Amino acid sequence: MATREDVEFEAEPGVNLRGWLYLPDGEGPHPAITMAHGFAGVKEQRLAQFADVFVEAGFVVLLHDHRTFGGSDGTPRHDIDPWQQIKDWRHAISFLETCPEVDATRIGLWGTSYSGGHAIVLGATDRRLRCVVAQVPTISGYEQGLRRVAPDAVAGLNEIFAEDERAQFRGEAPRTQAIVSSDPSVAASYRAPDAVDFYLSTAPESWENKITIRSNFAARMYEPGTWISRVSPTPLLLVVAKQDPITVTDLMLSAYERALEPKRLHLVEGGHFAPYLSEFPSASNAARDWFTLHLG
Repeated sequence: MATREDVEFEAEPGVNLRGWLYLPDGEGPHPAITMAHGFAGVKEQRLAQFADVFVEAGFVVLLHDHRTFGGSDGTPRHDIDPWQQIKDWRHAISFLETCPEVDATRIGLWGTSYSGGHAIVLGATDRRLRCVVAQVPTISGYEQGLRRVAPDAVAGLNEIFAEDERAQFRGEAPRTQAIVSSDPSVAASYRAPDAVDFYLSTAPESWENKITIRSNFAARMYEPGTWISRVSPTPLLLVVAKQDPITVTDLMLSAYERALEPKRLHLVEGGHFAPYLSEFPSASNAARDWFTLHLG
């Protein structure tokens, strides 16, 4: 039977990342998959179901929390620097290479939403990876911002970012806001009903509905789609939701057109969170089959 154990590994002195290591049945070494969640997500938020599919197919799976979230170290808490997360993820790959159960020549990466953008960058820059799956990935923080923030609200948002920068210069801690809220009077990263429902209904008790304001500022400057043509020759699977207003369907489809072979597009019905919910069988099986083809 497959097993799951708690693991930790060092990202830098004094900062350990923690997560779950899934081990399949049978003699190793096995091919392996490294996974992490998207924007302000933690491993308990419907990622274990993907890991279960992968481990049952014979893969070792490492699922870790990003620094400042969940069980991982890092301060200030609830802070997202996409490039730091990418740097940390390289350490996750290195950790997998040291596991005796793992065939270090057969490691793949699965990322979703914000970390789907990371999957594109890592696929383009870390040739230890033998294949990559990017599920509903962030393509362009700037373009997503144009779609999701009303034009008359941009000036006020920029002033919030600027005042947070001034406060940090004065020595204050980074300011925070909610990740999700349906209350228009509460500053939040997401207001869409499906986003509010996903975050609040799937989070463990230890999760806090909080994010640093500078995380949103960094997200608006993050452009992982510029790397997509450089993923090749590493095989890339893009899982795209047909009605996605968050990472935006047409941005993902345009990015897929810029990607070079070997590549595959897998479309699912619904919005951004459908791959975790109603379209989970389709999204997880497509990823499993891609990993099996290129790692198995």
